[in-house]
Amino acid sequence: MAGQNLKGIARLTAAWSNSMAGLKAAWQHEEAFRQEASLFLIGAPLGFWLGDGAVEQLLLVGSLIMLMIVELLNSAVEVAIDRIGIERHELSGRAKDIASAAVLFATTLTALTWLLISLEHLIDG
Repeated sequence: MAGQNLKGIARLTAAWSNSMAGLKAAWQHEEAFRQEASLFLIGAPLGFWLGDGAVEQLLLVGSLIMLMIVELLNSAVEVAIDRIGIERHELSGRAKDIASAAVLFATTLTALTWLLISLEHLIDG
């Protein structure tokens, strides 16, 4: 991992490079991340258009970003567990299941956010 003893701009540059490598790896290897990123590309402009003011826009677009963040963390847990070993182990399965449950909650929160704001706009008019 680049940048362990770097400071200032050099550290920020190395962190940026690591983050871009992580996004590239997620895009290449994680179908769920590609689906959520595609949803974001459609949903973000829609969220800015649909949201009535900065708070609603932040909730709509932010929920999509949060979903991708949780998916990235879930993928990182899965990759780390698989690196340890591919044999079935109770704790490995539990770690993966817990990370998957986090994605479930993030997906539910995103769906509820979009549903409630959309319904409010339909009702109000």
